[in-house]
Amino acid sequence: MLIRLIGGLLQIEAVFMLIPLVTCLIYEETDYIVFAITGICTAVAGHLLWRVYPVTRRMGKREGFLLTASVWVVFSFAGMFPFIFGSPKADLSTSFFEAMSGFTTTGATILPPVEGISHGIIIWQALMQWLGGMGIILFTLAVIPALNTSGGMQMFNAEVTGVTHDKIMPRISQTAKMLWGLYFGLTTVLIILLWAGPMDLFDSICHAFGTISTGGFSSRQDSIAAFGSDYVLIIICLFMLLSGMNFAMLFKMVTGRWRQAGKDDVAKVYICAILVFTALFAIGRFTSGETLDWRHATLLPMFQVVSSITSTGYLAPGFTMWEPFVLALTFIMMFSGGCAGSTSGGAKIDRLLYLGRYLGNELRLCTHPNAVLSVRINGKIINRDLVSKVVAFLCLFMLLIVAGGTALSFMGLPAVDSFFSSFSCICNTGFGASLTGYGDDFLTIPAGAKWVLSFLMLTGRLEIFTVLVLFTPSFWK
Repeated sequence: MLIRLIGGLLQIEAVFMLIPLVTCLIYEETDYIVFAITGICTAVAGHLLWRVYPVTRRMGKREGFLLTASVWVVFSFAGMFPFIFGSPKADLSTSFFEAMSGFTTTGATILPPVEGISHGIIIWQALMQWLGGMGIILFTLAVIPALNTSGGMQMFNAEVTGVTHDKIMPRISQTAKMLWGLYFGLTTVLIILLWAGPMDLFDSICHAFGTISTGGFSSRQDSIAAFGSDYVLIIICLFMLLSGMNFAMLFKMVTGRWRQAGKDDVAKVYICAILVFTALFAIGRFTSGETLDWRHATLLPMFQVVSSITSTGYLAPGFTMWEPFVLALTFIMMFSGGCAGSTSGGAKIDRLLYLGRYLGNELRLCTHPNAVLSVRINGKIINRDLVSKVVAFLCLFMLLIVAGGTALSFMGLPAVDSFFSSFSCICNTGFGASLTGYGDDFLTIPAGAKWVLSFLMLTGRLEIFTVLVLFTPSFWK
């Protein structure tokens, strides 16, 4: 059953390769041959796998975990061939790194400046981020309703980010359609708004894909700064903020259930965190002695705060020259991430809220050991097992950062580069170590380090348990 489903997904990926193929034809670029051959090979391979008829279509939790992790790896392998044979050509490790960075919406890149890359490759990078933002499996559940009765819930839980997973419709396939419909609608609106500004249609599509997916891909080497427009900054900032919110809650807002959305504790913390960090950014800049106008005191700090906390990774103009205090706050926001059920990376604000209230209870128990305390979110008591899972997740998250940084150091990377790159990739933010002012960008890392970082990106996107459970002996018994 797993082989058959992977075959169906490869055929879907082959269909999406038609978009960069048509783009190459429009701009009269020879890379259309690469996408044509890659698309045909992917479609044929997918068709052969799809013809495998399983003895049983039943799928449980283990099959859901295995399929989810396998699909993201297989998609990245199929998606890397345009980088190997396109313009410019890249080696195997670089190409896989680019594909995994795209599908996991990390946004880290090792390719040359985008001005020297074909339009087909550029739109393929943006499209990979857009597909990975809402989720490959979730897209499949939307287009193949039959999976609703054959492991759909297991796959939904394995891929969708968050502590708990709420269905907004009775059936998983209906939930997937509604979420993807909202995702597509936001993308369309953003394309139109950006196109109405200084961007042409191609730039609008690329930046809309990178913003809604919180991947941060740009079709310009100077990213957002290339357009020199406050209008672009405001529009992208607004849609990054929306993309960092739980899409199930956004669906409630779109359908008029504002009162339910307004009572959500996580959403309140998310908005408050953005406002507090923006104020701290502004204070940090004021205390540096610079004379700042309204734009540098409000718009640019808020843009960078939203970009960092949602793991989008766009940089405000001149951000690398800001104060060390601001950079320290950026690390905190990268770790935090946005809301669960969004397209953002990081540990998620939900888990930090759970942890904060759990630690508050533990401190009260020091002076009142006989008290009966519980963690409450949105007025509901949270099961202690769920709280324990959150604590375990955060511990594993930190251990993976340390393990990744240590592995990169063993391969010869400087300590700052190693640990910051590990931190950035598992948070799916994509900032290079050059952001710190001490290290270099991803361009300098050796081949082995690219595979390590690719693993960290995958683990961060699938939120650790889905990947690490495959390495436990009990999973295979």
